[in-house]
Amino acid sequence: MRVLIVEDDPVHRAFLREAVEVALPECDTVFEAEDGQSGERVAREHRLENVIMDLQMPQRTGVDAARTIWRERPATSILFWSNYADEAYVRGVSRIVPEGAAYGYLLKSASEDRLRLALRSIFLENQCVIDKEIRGVQQKSQDRSSGITDAEYEILLDLAIGLTDRVIAARRHMSLRSVQNRLQHLYGKLGVTHGETGEEAVFNLRTRAVSVAMLRKLLNRTALEQAEEEFRRWRERS
Repeated sequence: MRVLIVEDDPVHRAFLREAVEVALPECDTVFEAEDGQSGERVAREHRLENVIMDLQMPQRTGVDAARTIWRERPATSILFWSNYADEAYVRGVSRIVPEGAAYGYLLKSASEDRLRLALRSIFLENQCVIDKEIRGVQQKSQDRSSGITDAEYEILLDLAIGLTDRVIAARRHMSLRSVQNRLQHLYGKLGVTHGETGEEAVFNLRTRAVSVAMLRKLLNRTALEQAEEEFRRWRERS
């Protein structure tokens, strides 16, 4: 067995190497990369299928690197090890996991025993391991009455990168009316209104929705970069 650690902090890399050596005596080689870009390169060169991935790194984020690795080798098992439980990160990971792939999402605050158990479960037993706090964020997002559905989240991303209703409709294969109806549902769940004072509107609904989503950590830079890249590919195909 061979394992790749992709982590920009050298102290954390050393900690993870020790954890791998203790949890996985079956592992004979541990590779290291200090950012997502070099992680992609090392995984590709050595055809590695067991990866521990930090999320927030310079050059290329963990989500971006994982998407590339999974596109090239969908059977790769990846454990995301991060400080962040923001919904934007949780959704960003969920949107790129190939069907049937074993993956994990563990917070860096987890105990060493929990980390070691996750390593064995994911890399040896092909099981998914999700931190309790991360699972809570997933369940909240899946609550159809108050959470933002995946379809609504796609519309939110489209708003955030500045697309018009007509472009959203074309991209999502929807009617213009359906897009506008979905926007209204999204505004309601975000609690966004015009905030009128007398007859004058205080807020632009589209801009306010993006602002509230950022404050609630539904959106972040990684999510927007991913949305921009997906839109670029859609335009090229169209």
